[in-house]
Formats: sequence, structure tokens, C-alpha cells
Amino acid sequence: MLTTPQIFPHAPGTRSTRRPPRRRTLTITALLAAGSLALTACAPAVTTTGKTAAYELTGTTPAPSGQLDSFTWSIYAEPSSLDYAHAYDFPDDQVLSNVCESLLRTNPDLSISPGLAAKWENPTPTTWVYTIRSGVTFHDGTPLTAADVVASLKRHVDPAVGSPWAVAFANVSSIEQTSGMEVTVTTSTPDSQFNLAMASIPGEVESAATLAKDGANYGNAGTGVNCTGPFSLEKWDSGSSITLKRYDAYWDKTLLAKSKQVKFVFLSDPNTRINAFKSGEVDGGWLIPSNAIDQLKASPNGKLYFGLNTTVADEVVSNMSGPLGDQRVRKALMMAIDRRGLVAAGEQGYAKVTDALTTRSVWNGAQGGVADNAFNGLESYPVDIAAAKKLVADAGATDKEIVIATSPIYAGADVVAQAVAAAATSIGLKPRIDTIPPAKYTTLFTDPAARKGIDLFFTMWNNSIADPLEMYAVLRTGEASNYGGWSNPDFDATVNKAIGISDPTDRARESTKAQHIANTELPWLPLYEVPTTVWLGSRITGVSPSISYLYSPWAAAIGAN
Repeated sequence: MLTTPQIFPHAPGTRSTRRPPRRRTLTITALLAAGSLALTACAPAVTTTGKTAAYELTGTTPAPSGQLDSFTWSIYAEPSSLDYAHAYDFPDDQVLSNVCESLLRTNPDLSISPGLAAKWENPTPTTWVYTIRSGVTFHDGTPLTAADVVASLKRHVDPAVGSPWAVAFANVSSIEQTSGMEVTVTTSTPDSQFNLAMASIPGEVESAATLAKDGANYGNAGTGVNCTGPFSLEKWDSGSSITLKRYDAYWDKTLLAKSKQVKFVFLSDPNTRINAFKSGEVDGGWLIPSNAIDQLKASPNGKLYFGLNTTVADEVVSNMSGPLGDQRVRKALMMAIDRRGLVAAGEQGYAKVTDALTTRSVWNGAQGGVADNAFNGLESYPVDIAAAKKLVADAGATDKEIVIATSPIYAGADVVAQAVAAAATSIGLKPRIDTIPPAKYTTLFTDPAARKGIDLFFTMWNNSIADPLEMYAVLRTGEASNYGGWSNPDFDATVNKAIGISDPTDRARESTKAQHIANTELPWLPLYEVPTTVWLGSRITGVSPSISYLYSPWAAAIGAN
């Protein structure tokens, strides 16, 4: 959700509530490299054959019948690090979430609950007080202390560490042990997002002694980690696998691991992954390619589940100095894109068209129908070529060129680019598709020079916390992820005000205004939502298919089917 404040500026007295580009760039790279984007399921969708594909979100899977000696799990790439300060991609996080823990825990429904902090309080608008849980031990048997928490949190703001999660602490004035098992964080301005971040990577805790001992080598294949989760790191075979073993002294007896061991195998080729699922060679995995869903649904050797997610597929408007700088042209392009057809062709029907840059799931803290208001009344942008052509003509943009970036990482990326180009052509624009190498594509998220001359590029943007401000804060004037330099003073003021509101319902009321402004002005073009997908082989069950797997110990719930 975050970005380093030294690199990415934000307005005085506010904080950026976005992630640094690493998760964003690797999100798109990883999903495309996996052979597909992702999937959405919570309502029927039309497939390429014209049939209705019914798919439903599942809150959990059947309870296990017993224990396991071990199970295998596929990830599409080897983690770059298990250092929590640098864990910033799907492979890193889905392993680490079972080994290390945060002060607070993200639940499958994206609510938060006590974790290593037995409770938290917000006694003044600028202080957060965490009572650290007693009776917790690290995997080497040493007890968890408040000093470990202080050392772990402070590490994110150490320039020598270079944590991409540092901006979670952008408003933090001090982190102190204020009693034996109490830690107090003081912020310079009210910051509703800080406490939410403590339920993800910024809140993870490691032994201070281990951090001091391992230094710059902490978290690599040679040194590993020493945390408090239900599994400990047993073995890391570089280039091959990571093996975790059950930690029998784990403090949360309701989440004692049901398997003695978990082996993560690195399978980068999507066909290899799917064949391993179907054969039973590998028991499970997240992020199922959409073009493999029907294969797996037909397999007798397991079951595919759709779960809660926070991801929206967008076309980012990255050049507000070109034709798309005119709101009428952006609106016209939205009215020309056949998003239902795009879902059918690019996602085999396993996705849902959306008009918002956030999913309903990140508004779940609001009560009394307030969250519904964020989506009610949004402009829907149905296909209307005639009206769209008139908007382009009125804007004086007819025959103007727009450049759409894509990359040969997976066939679906070309589907998106071709669909947007066809829409642009139909309304009088002259699109040019710029196909660039994968490595260069990722720099679109980090380097303004790489975006020069590009009007649109594709992203799969996910929230790490269940709050819409994580998305909308990145679109404020001057934010690094406001890639096109869009600016709206009313939007900025709305987001900044909302960040300072502690009550989630009141905060959602203010955030609703930001969502409606973004829906009208279209700094990014929302295309469709995607859910979490997971395959469970016939041997295993128990996991909750939710994006929370990146931040909570999901593997501990898996047992024998």
C-alpha cells in the first residue's frame, strides 16, 4: 500500500496510502507470466461461447478431517527474500505469512483482529497504543518482548534498510516502549491508515537479537528468519523449493498447523503448474490462470475455488498532456470499450465489469449502507459509439494518436491492448500499440522517463488493506502512482480529510466523494474486477480462499480431506 517518502512526495500534513510500485509492477508481471490475468466471480458472466458461466465466491472450504504429514504448494517464482522489510511480491508474502506475524491479523473477510498485539487503543487522535501479547515465543524459543516490536517497526524507516513499506510510517514521530509489554506509536497528524497497515507487512515482528546478529544477510536462503508463526523455516533450496515445519509451541492454539510440513515448489511455467495440479503431483496453489479454469473444474483430482479479492484491472492514463488529457476523450474511450467482450475474450468470462477503481470488499468497515452509496449512482459507461465519436470531435481530438503500451508476457495482455485500440479507432482516434519487453514494462510504474510518449498502460491494482483510501490516495496531486499527473483540488482535499477520520463509517462517507470524482473524471479507466483463485487437490482442504493469504497464516488451516 506504500511508498518510500524519500522518493515519492506527498502533500504536507498527509501521508501516501499506496504501495510502492514494486507490488504493482510485479503484480502485473507475475499474473501475466502465470499465463493469465486473474478471475472474478460473484455473479454470472457471459463466456466466449455465449453461455452463462456461474461462479460464486466461497468464504471457506470444508473443514479438514484430520492431520497431514505434509503437503506441497506451487508458487510461480522463488521469493526474492523472506526479510519482511523487503517482502513485496506474491511469492514472498504467501510463504512469509505462515512464518512471521504482524501486530494485527487480517481475517479472510478482510476485517482485522488482534495478532501479536493482544489489543490496541487510539487514546488520542495521534497515538496508537499496542499491548503486546504475553506467552509468545520466537522459533528459537526466546520470548517476544516489546523491545522486539520497537526494533522491528523502526527497521522500516532505517534508510540503510530501504524498506518499500516505509511510507506506512510517514506520519510517525516516535515508536517507543512505554511499559513492560506496551508500545506506543505517535503520529504527527491523525492517520487512520497506520493502524490498518499493522495488519499487513509493516506490522510484522522479528526477534531484535536475530536482526542484530544477521544484519544485511537477514532473510536470505542462508540465514532464514526467526519469527513467531505456526510454521518455522526448515530448509530453503535455492532455485527449487522452500520447506516449512510446524512450530509446536505456537501461541495461538486455535491455529496450530494441521500439517507437520509444507513444501513450496517453484514452478514458473503455467502449463507445468496446471499439469502438476491435475496429476496430483502438487496439492495446491494460488493465482490460477483463467485459461486453465475449465480444465481444472473438469479434473476429478481436486477443486478450484473463487474467493474475496481487492483487485481491479485498469488502463492507466499516463499522459494528461495528450488527447486523453481532455476528460471528454477519456469518457469517450470508456464508452467505446466493449468491456463485456473483453472479459469474455481475455478472461474466458471469469471476470466482472466494474465502473469503480475499488472493489466492494475494501469498504466492509462501513455500516448502515454507507458503502453501498459509494457504488450507487456511478456512471456506468455503456457502449455508445455515436455519442463517443461526438465527444472526441467536440474535444478536437479526431485523428489524434494515442499510444497503448503492452508486453508479450501473456496472450491476454494483447487482448486488452487490441480491445482498447479497436475502441479508440471506432471513435476517430488513431491508436498505436507499443509492444515493449517485460523488464521495460515494469519500469512504467517506477520511472517517469519510461512513460514518456505512452498514453495508456495496463495494471492489476490490489489493496493490501480493506480501505478505499489506499487506492484513492495515490491519485492525489504529486503522488508517484498518479502516473499521468492528473490533478483535482477537490479530490485532494477530500482524500486528505478522509485520512484523518478514525471512524470507518464516517471515513467511508468522505471516501465516497473521492470515488465518485474518480468515476466522473477517469484518471484511470476501470475495466473489471478479479477474485482470488485457489486450487486444492483431493488430499487437502480447510483454507479460506481470500486475498488475506498474503498477510495471515493460511497454510495452518490446511489438513486432510
